[in-house]
Amino acid sequence: MFQPNMFENHHHLLDMGHKSPEDELDIIRDDEFESKSGTDIMEVPGSGDEQDPNQRPNKKKRYHRHTQHQIQEMETFFKECPHPDDKQRKELGRRLALEPLQVKFWFQNKRTQMKAQHERSENSQLRAENEKLRTENIRYKEALTNATCPNCGGPAAIGEMSFDEQHLRIENARLREEIDRISGIAAKYVGKPMLTYPHLAPTPGATSRALDNIVGGSNNFAPQSGIVGEMYGASNDILRTFPRPTDADKPFIIELAVAAMEELVRLSQAGEPLWIQNSSHISEVTLCQEEYMRTFPRGIGPTPLGFTSESSRESAVVIMNHLSLVDILMELDKWTRVFAGLVSRALVLEVLSTGVAGNKNGALQVMTAEFQVPSPLVPTRENYFVRYCKQQADGTWAVVDVSLDNLRPNQIPRCRRRPSGCIIQEFPNGYSKVTWIEHIEFDDRAVHSIYKPLVNSGLGFGAKRWIATLDRQCERLASAMASNIPAGDVSAVINTTEGRKSMLKLAERMVMSFCSGVGASTAHTWTTLSGSGSDDVRVMTRKSVDDPGRPPGIVLSAATSFWLPVPVKRVFDFLRDENSRSEWDILSNGGLVQEMEHIANGRDPGNCVSLLRVNSANSSQSNMLILQESCTDPTGSYVIYAPVDVIAMNVVLGGGDPDYVALLPSGFAILPDGQGTNGGRMYEMGSGGGSLLTVAFQILVDSVPTAKLSLESVATVNNLIKCTVERIKSAVICDTQ
Repeated sequence: MFQPNMFENHHHLLDMGHKSPEDELDIIRDDEFESKSGTDIMEVPGSGDEQDPNQRPNKKKRYHRHTQHQIQEMETFFKECPHPDDKQRKELGRRLALEPLQVKFWFQNKRTQMKAQHERSENSQLRAENEKLRTENIRYKEALTNATCPNCGGPAAIGEMSFDEQHLRIENARLREEIDRISGIAAKYVGKPMLTYPHLAPTPGATSRALDNIVGGSNNFAPQSGIVGEMYGASNDILRTFPRPTDADKPFIIELAVAAMEELVRLSQAGEPLWIQNSSHISEVTLCQEEYMRTFPRGIGPTPLGFTSESSRESAVVIMNHLSLVDILMELDKWTRVFAGLVSRALVLEVLSTGVAGNKNGALQVMTAEFQVPSPLVPTRENYFVRYCKQQADGTWAVVDVSLDNLRPNQIPRCRRRPSGCIIQEFPNGYSKVTWIEHIEFDDRAVHSIYKPLVNSGLGFGAKRWIATLDRQCERLASAMASNIPAGDVSAVINTTEGRKSMLKLAERMVMSFCSGVGASTAHTWTTLSGSGSDDVRVMTRKSVDDPGRPPGIVLSAATSFWLPVPVKRVFDFLRDENSRSEWDILSNGGLVQEMEHIANGRDPGNCVSLLRVNSANSSQSNMLILQESCTDPTGSYVIYAPVDVIAMNVVLGGGDPDYVALLPSGFAILPDGQGTNGGRMYEMGSGGGSLLTVAFQILVDSVPTAKLSLESVATVNNLIKCTVERIKSAVICDTQ
């Protein structure tokens, strides 16, 4: 828990440069200047420290009145940066025909004036709260004095007042807490008392509504490929239940963000004994918790009872400009697109600062997000946190997150993040070196047993997964922005770069839709069809209305996860290969699958977008087009696909807008099982350990959004997904024997 006045050198979050002691302390020296309503500055030749106190000044004091234009310009600058450094003062003085010292004095006056106004406002609020407390106490005393027995009408006995007394105690305790909080703010103490967390009971599995509630009249079953996508029509209502910060909370948030930034930078540079070699996990180093608590004794409090601590640090050189990386991390839409496999949902609750000088330096925002593993068997980790971005003195950029759970003491989180984030260093030729740090505390008792080794290894939510995802996505973005068609592409129908970009954009939407719907997000209501085994099928229904990117009607989503004694690479290569597709894809109906387009979007040959044509064995059936993206990195792999309309796809290939192509994405998420040899590092070579495979489909069961689901449809999709699983198991296990 951060204590009062512990960061006395960081009172001003938006300070972008070095400040002199006078700037830091905001002191107006009477022997240097006086102010008249913030517009007149009295100038004295030399400071009082340089003159004999017994010697009378040989010149009269002179006053300088700023022009209205000068005041307006400095007022505007003050709103963005109340603490300009020497360079900024000189530049401002040059533009306004003022000496840097005059600019300095004006800003000191302005800060003092603002501080005085703020303190007057706080004092007024404090007096009002005191009066409220006094009035409430008088009212309660009168109520106690005049209380009567409800049975006889006489004076109430002490024992009969126990309920009222308890109510009064609770109310008075609340009022005392409120007045103490305001008093603390008025005194500039922004620390919070350390919270104690009771032992957490095991989190029960999400209770799904019974099938009786989602099954209605009979419907014809019309299978159409697809997989779990976003929850159609779902909003961020659950995320919006997190509190917006009050004005009283903001000083605490600022102090917490500044301290978290300092901690992140130190963690990125430290070695032993703070970071120690780790042979039992995927990450090569982990924090020594005893040394960590000695180095950073003040923080967000001790690890809650029953929580597991996970820490990791990874570095990589990625193909992206450092400022573009900062924009991705600080812009919600970009961040959720790049990390779609990790971030199921996110919301910015409040922006406290947008930064200064036209960039993200000093940007500060309060957020909430769900982090996920692509399987219904791993609960998402909901975080309520502040994100702070700052350029360091050496030119590097840092972005840090830290949990704000102390601002909602009545709710016990299942997960919280100690200072986590990344340091971004500029490299030549548009490259950047990124050092990522994740320090998480979580309750893993709701994680299914087959996924616990993966989660505990750090491959589920640790720094390795964040950095591997970022590296792969940077390659994908570089491919999408290519101004010509690279030699690695195989094209039969795309002749323009516009068509190539449209196809990549459509594939990106397909991947995001898959990732947002395959996990255990709180926006989903999964129903387990049978038993409690890991490979049981889970289903949910969604309704699509007036969405040009999805077919209208009722969609049934189904997913299952299971373990395979086969390395990730073997499963990934089998599922993405069009030549082996007929071995598992029931919809291909034994037809020949041909790759018409192939767009490479990464160093690994498995990272690509393809357009497949299924030539049906039955001449009476029309051919089918399938859009597919496969991607892989050391922490996992995906094969995601969706049938596409031929006419709509021709528009996309010609460079048309892909947003109006209706998709129901299906696919596979293939993760290592966390039990490989040598701490799992053989997964990177694809030759060790087993795989955790999640299979998911989407079925359009009725084109009428108001229709209900039939038991027949549920049974059909259950059989469909189980048949697919058996085919995959048979094919990949037999091939390895």
